[in-house]
This record gives sequence, C-alpha cells and structure tokens, in this order.
Amino acid sequence: MSLLTTGLTVLLLTAVTFVIVGRLNIPQPWLQPWAIVRACVQLGILSLLLNVIITEPLWVGVFLVVMAGAATGVVAGRLRVGWRRIPAIALTITVAALVPIAIIFSTTAVDFTTRYALALTGIVIGNTMTVTTLMGRNVQHALVTDHDEIEGWLALGATPRRATHHSIRTAAATALIPSTDQARTTGIVTLPGAFVGAVFAGASPLDAAQFQLLVLAAILTAAAIAATLVTAFFGAPTQLPSIRG
Repeated sequence: MSLLTTGLTVLLLTAVTFVIVGRLNIPQPWLQPWAIVRACVQLGILSLLLNVIITEPLWVGVFLVVMAGAATGVVAGRLRVGWRRIPAIALTITVAALVPIAIIFSTTAVDFTTRYALALTGIVIGNTMTVTTLMGRNVQHALVTDHDEIEGWLALGATPRRATHHSIRTAAATALIPSTDQARTTGIVTLPGAFVGAVFAGASPLDAAQFQLLVLAAILTAAAIAATLVTAFFGAPTQLPSIRG
C-alpha cells in the first residue's frame, strides 16, 4: 500500500462522510470526520509504539491498562455519570475483558505471547466498551420509560431489583444484539477483521478461522459479563430519575 494513496483515499472518504452527515442535519456533524482524524493520529502513534513495546511484557501491560482507562472514559462520557460511578464502569470493562482472555490462554488455545495478548485483549476491550455503553444507555432509558410500572412494583412492596427486573432484562437483550449478530453473520454477511488480518499475514484460512472463532467467543462472553455487571451496579436504583413533562 502507498502511504500517499491511503492518505488521499481516507481524506476523500472523510469529505464524503462530512457532506452526507451535514445533509442529515444531525447535531454535531463534525464528530464523524473528527473520529477519522483521531483514528489517523492514534493509529500512527500506535504503529510507532508497537515497534518498541510489542516484545516487552511490561509495556504491553501498561498499554492495555491505558486502553481500559480510555474505554472507561468513553463510557463514562457517553452515559454522563458522576465520578462516583467511574470505578464501577472501570471494573465492568476490566473484568468483562479479562475473564474470556484468561480462559483462552489458560486452555492454551493460543500461545501466551505479548503479541496475542495485545491483539486479543485490545479487540475484546473495544467491544466491551461498546456493550457497556449500550447497556448503560438502555438501562437509563428503561428507568424513564418504565417509570410508572417500576413505581407500581415498588408500591406493592417489591425490592428495587425486582421492580426493575423486566426493564433491565429487556435492556440487556438489546445491548447484546450487536455482538450476537456479529457472530451469527460472520462468513455470510461480513469478513471479520481478525480473520482477514491473519490471512493477509500469511496464516492458512483454517488457522485464521480458528483464531476468529476464539475472538468471537471472547467478545460474546465479555458482552454477557458486561451486561451482568452493569445490571448489578446500575439495575437497582434507590431513586428513579424524575420525569419531566
């Protein structure tokens, strides 16, 4: 690939995105183009860093901690929660990502190397961030839209967790849809990145498929854990959000 051609193509795609989003009249139409600009800068920095840290376990660990911290910041910003909620979000992302990764390496399905640790954990953290955001937003929305039903349960003597059970269950089902569909449509609708990347790197299609299956299974496990932890931390509020008429 030519760096110049890649840059020009990305610039063209960014311009097309900006025009289309602007025509939609959505708030902050610059967010999508800005996301591409940030991606360019961040991937450039990442490329330089990986040449230095990829064989150093300590620095790979530090980098993964930074990734988890950044994911926590994104989720906290999207959910607009106070600083007291940030530790719960950080714990959700960390636990949800580490459990499936630990299972993969403990079963020796993949060799425990810095390269695999960085690749697998990075992919899972990114997807966990998305699921945690979706789950958090769904819970916030459900507590407002189902306000009267929840209050009715509370009036009958139900605990806060029992009163919100139906709403939270629906929120979790919705939050898990992207991860579930990603696994269901692999190889039919989409060619997943880990599979394509492994093939381009010289792996056989069978080895690439095995690696991709591990990634998909880890993503689904992390998503389920994230939804469970968000439910535990945010699914039984002592006070419902007020409804403004």
